[in-house]
Amino acid sequence: MHRRSLLAAPLLLLAPRLARAQGEPSDAAARLAPLLDRAAAFEPLRTVLVMRDGETLAARGYKGGRVDRPANIKSASKSILAMLVGIAIDKGVLEGADQKIAPLLRADLPDDPDPRLYEITIGHLLSMQAGLERTSGPYYGQWIASPNWVRAALARPLIDEPGGAMLYSTGSTHLLSALLTRASGRSTLALARDWLGAIEGFSIADWERDRQGIYFGGNQMAMRPTALLAFAECCRNTGRNRAGEQVIPPAWIEQCWTARTASRFTGDAYGYGWFAREIAGTRVHYGWGYGGQMLYVAPERAACLVMTSATDAPAGRTGHRDDLHALAGDILAALD
Repeated sequence: MHRRSLLAAPLLLLAPRLARAQGEPSDAAARLAPLLDRAAAFEPLRTVLVMRDGETLAARGYKGGRVDRPANIKSASKSILAMLVGIAIDKGVLEGADQKIAPLLRADLPDDPDPRLYEITIGHLLSMQAGLERTSGPYYGQWIASPNWVRAALARPLIDEPGGAMLYSTGSTHLLSALLTRASGRSTLALARDWLGAIEGFSIADWERDRQGIYFGGNQMAMRPTALLAFAECCRNTGRNRAGEQVIPPAWIEQCWTARTASRFTGDAYGYGWFAREIAGTRVHYGWGYGGQMLYVAPERAACLVMTSATDAPAGRTGHRDDLHALAGDILAALD
């Protein structure tokens, strides 16, 4: 556990609905306040936001962090990309999770490719079961230094069969971004702004691209924490925005939240772009980015949480990720 601070960071923003003198949201916000005060002890933490049933109960900034300022959400963007794939399938841009990727990416296949490359599907990429050697972890620097990230990802040796063990790799989600671009003829950023733009408050402030102009699938996306919370709430609300418009197909959300494999590092289940674990006695689906960029959706509690952190150290090895999970558990327990 990180060293505790005696001073709580100031409350930077609360939704107008918290101004009610009475009612459940105000009561819940009062119960959350001491938890969020203590969270100031987590050195990397920058923001925490809590929503239940569409009501923002808390939005706190720490050490200069602001909920209305874009933050790099790192691999938490994989959860967003997964939903874009589902919308593309619903619109007929892509055929489905069982669609083979090689035909759309034929121009970037290696010479004399491993025949198993032709068996990799969109679903394999989404669940990190492509079988390709990872581009994340110790391989990441070499991969992003390559002149063509799509070709480099496809040129990784197959170290497992497609559909085998989970091999967490940002190369796989970058291939999804390339597939969306090739199939639609539009950039992934344009698709996100079009297809997710109906979510009130959703926006992407910035997003890195590779040398061929493909937006970085699953990394280097900047969003306001409030915008990430709006996305999480739409997912919790079976893909509907506040106006009741269906933005994300509800059946696809269930597909993304269905466990298909598990992380060998944490044991947590993994579906399509989302992890899952039990927190505070309830099933929670979450996205996780380097350094501690988190979005949590707890459907049984009708709750969504967003946490952002500094990006200069890994959250897993430092224990910060475990601190954030514990904080999420305390918050969810306080909402009972």
